[in-house]
Amino acid sequence: MTTTAHTPPPTATTTAHSRKPLARLTIPIVVLALVLLPFVSPNLYWVHIAALAAVYWILVSGLNLVVGHAGQMAIGHVGLLAVGAYTGCATYTTLGWNPFLSLVAAMVVGTAAGLLIGLPSLRLKRFYFAMATLGFATIVPQLAVVWDGVTGGGLGIAAPLFDGPLGTETGFYWFVLALAAGATYVTWRIARTNDGRGLIAIRDAEVAAESSGVPIFRLKLYVFTLSGALAGLAGALYASLQSYVTPDAFVFDLSMMFFVAVLLGGPGRIAAPLVATVVLTLLPELAAPLAEWSAFLYAALLLAVVLALPNGLGGLVTSIKDRVGRRRVPPWAKGDLDRLGDVLGDRGTTDESARVLSVSGVEKAFGGVQALRGVDLEVAPGQIVGLIGPNGSGKTTLLNVVCGYYPIDEGTVRIDGTTVNDMRVQRRAALGLARCFQSPRVAGDLTVLENVMLGGYHGARTSFATSMTGIGGGGREARLRERAQAALDVVGLSAQSTFRAELLSHSQLRFLEIARALVAQPRLLLLDEPAAGLSVEEIASLGNLIESIAAQGVAVLLVEHHTDLVFDVCDSVTVLDLGGVLAAGRPDDIRRHEEVIHAYLGS
Repeated sequence: MTTTAHTPPPTATTTAHSRKPLARLTIPIVVLALVLLPFVSPNLYWVHIAALAAVYWILVSGLNLVVGHAGQMAIGHVGLLAVGAYTGCATYTTLGWNPFLSLVAAMVVGTAAGLLIGLPSLRLKRFYFAMATLGFATIVPQLAVVWDGVTGGGLGIAAPLFDGPLGTETGFYWFVLALAAGATYVTWRIARTNDGRGLIAIRDAEVAAESSGVPIFRLKLYVFTLSGALAGLAGALYASLQSYVTPDAFVFDLSMMFFVAVLLGGPGRIAAPLVATVVLTLLPELAAPLAEWSAFLYAALLLAVVLALPNGLGGLVTSIKDRVGRRRVPPWAKGDLDRLGDVLGDRGTTDESARVLSVSGVEKAFGGVQALRGVDLEVAPGQIVGLIGPNGSGKTTLLNVVCGYYPIDEGTVRIDGTTVNDMRVQRRAALGLARCFQSPRVAGDLTVLENVMLGGYHGARTSFATSMTGIGGGGREARLRERAQAALDVVGLSAQSTFRAELLSHSQLRFLEIARALVAQPRLLLLDEPAAGLSVEEIASLGNLIESIAAQGVAVLLVEHHTDLVFDVCDSVTVLDLGGVLAAGRPDDIRRHEEVIHAYLGS
């Protein structure tokens, strides 16, 4: 076993190249400019426009989590804005509520609307989800026209008016600015927590997120519901700012502006979408003749962003920083295997007679193609079982069946004695199952360290309220970060911890996936061709790593075409051919098996 001293955790100097310092600089500058505006503005008109930008940002901050972080194509948030506006107006004008209670009512109804829309539509694919939100945005103004007893119909309805200090243009501006700051804090807190990493993983590598235990639908529903609450609040504030609301105020152009602001700012960022929202709010005022062309301009801007700036302005700035700073990813280094105990923890005594994985009589067909034919396989704690066979023999299909990506037709899969046939992927991950994929699945926009921390999502999970407020959960996050750093030491990627994952080489991504799986502290580790694309030296280190992982009591199922690696590290080998078990036994026996030689190994 070859080990090296582990690299110390990154210092403030090494993390200075990440994108977060840019956000720390940009947001205070924007906030300072907005705070100073009432004191330097020659008239109150620009204060009104700035308040409008702050209202829009309250909505966009929530939409940013849905679109920018989770990658969901929500293009109809103007409908939620209208719901909030009419709720605020109706409770104030018709029911005579206090304007503050009207704001609360708008948030509550916006939350309910987000929940009711999200429950069915978030189960749809991206395009159909976009159409569902667009349909909602189209329906709400039409309902406002016909529901004239509540909304005032086409004539409109008076908005909540505040008394006292908030009754002035400047006073209301400070109020809106404070609420916008609160919305920014909530979304920033979510973005930098366990749930924030889960959202970006859903966007960039949904399969990896699922295998790490991220509750994909639930998390998307949480952020969409939160965006509904913020949109409802923004709607009531928008109504108060305009003093009067009619259905004509909620045109699709406005929804396009919100969507473009998120894309222009860049996915997975906070500061850049904030700047984009302010700029897009100011543009019609600075170039009034262009207002009639707003729909065309938003469409053109959207096309330009998709084609030329797929990562938005934030991504462009990050790319320029990398090039100017000549950030070169350090080469892979041999890891410190002595730190495996810090990652996997105290696993107690291991019962070698137990079976962490038991596959019995599993069959799986895709149409008329029988992919698996009565496969039996067992893996004990601390045992490495190799799974080999020709391409198309069913190896990856078996892994997908074990993980829960494919339902089985016949047979039984047990993990630690628990039958998991009908269990979701996330629940199997909670039982101690971790997976590496045939092609590396990583969230390219997260740093290497953040990708590895994703593997511990289930163990470090807190409530969504904790993610929003930052109250509690800090200890779990700190422990997870320490464990992830130790995992990087183990696989030799400590020097790359602050780099974005998309900058890593193929071989480094292989080891990154293993580190992410280790942070989950698995009882069963599935490796799907981890040696593909590795050099001879890297394959040797991979073999040492797999043996060391098994020595910690982890059951390992290894799918691999590098038969030398399989025969060197595995305790037993199962050979699949045409979906069935051709042979199973000790590596030396399999190496000399005539049918295996004829079907797979060759002479």
